[in-house]
Amino acid sequence: MTALDTRAAVTIDGAGSRRGKRNFDPQKRRSVLLTVLLWLCVLYFVLPLWWLLVSATKDNSALFSTFGLWFGGGFSFVENLQTLFTVRDGIFARWLLNTLVYSLASAIGATLLATMAGYAFAKYDFPGKKALFSVTLGAIMIPLTALALPTYLLFSEAGLTDTPWAVIVPSLVTPFGVYLMRVYAADAVDDSLIEAARVDGAGEFRIFRQVGLRLLGPGLVTVFLFSLVATWNNYFLPLIMLNTSDLYPITVGLAQLQAAASAGGGSQALFSTVITGSFVSILPLIIAFLFLQRYWQSGLATGGVKG
Repeated sequence: MTALDTRAAVTIDGAGSRRGKRNFDPQKRRSVLLTVLLWLCVLYFVLPLWWLLVSATKDNSALFSTFGLWFGGGFSFVENLQTLFTVRDGIFARWLLNTLVYSLASAIGATLLATMAGYAFAKYDFPGKKALFSVTLGAIMIPLTALALPTYLLFSEAGLTDTPWAVIVPSLVTPFGVYLMRVYAADAVDDSLIEAARVDGAGEFRIFRQVGLRLLGPGLVTVFLFSLVATWNNYFLPLIMLNTSDLYPITVGLAQLQAAASAGGGSQALFSTVITGSFVSILPLIIAFLFLQRYWQSGLATGGVKG
């Protein structure tokens, strides 16, 4: 074998070994594993929504006699909607309106308070700052159900139970929102901008309103969505605070319909109606997320360019 043939053989062997390394690259195997895990997570979150969509198109008999993850037994979605908005004199529309009012009022108020508190923790030095922030962090660890009974007693003494304020006011406090806005404001709002505004004679509230809020957009949207979803899905607090059916949100109202559907003694079968109501109740949240996610994307893009 000549020297040229030897070099060619080595080159071929080297290329083959490199192809072998590419074919059995551990990084590629890890990527495949992560992809599979991500798809499993997607299925975990999407399958319940798919089941809800499919079940909302079935009547009561098909709901229990057909496969749960596929359509069958006719398409009864329109009939289910008609029943949903006409049962008990159309009280579901009232529950939907109540939930919208409670959630929007709570989310707007909670976002404003959390933003002001987080901005103050991030940009001001005042006595007791560390102690107050530590208390705020500690409040995140307390489950809301543990505070339900003391909250009820306080509102009962104030005569506010069985009113919309009994749902809205407790939802205005969001320790996690304060923590999130404190962390976000510390990096998003530059101290030099605040100092420049002070040199120009702007007051602290004007600086917060015209400088701070414009830089805290993605954080505002995040806290708003967290508060909106938390109040929209809240069940235990309205259950103990409200006694009048006309003041119920969707969660408590649908649970009441479910209890009537599950009761014996010839009560009206409302299983498909309850499922349709559950499907309708998540649509506003999906719309809110799809509408507000662009502000997250713009905030991320701004941060990437800024760095």
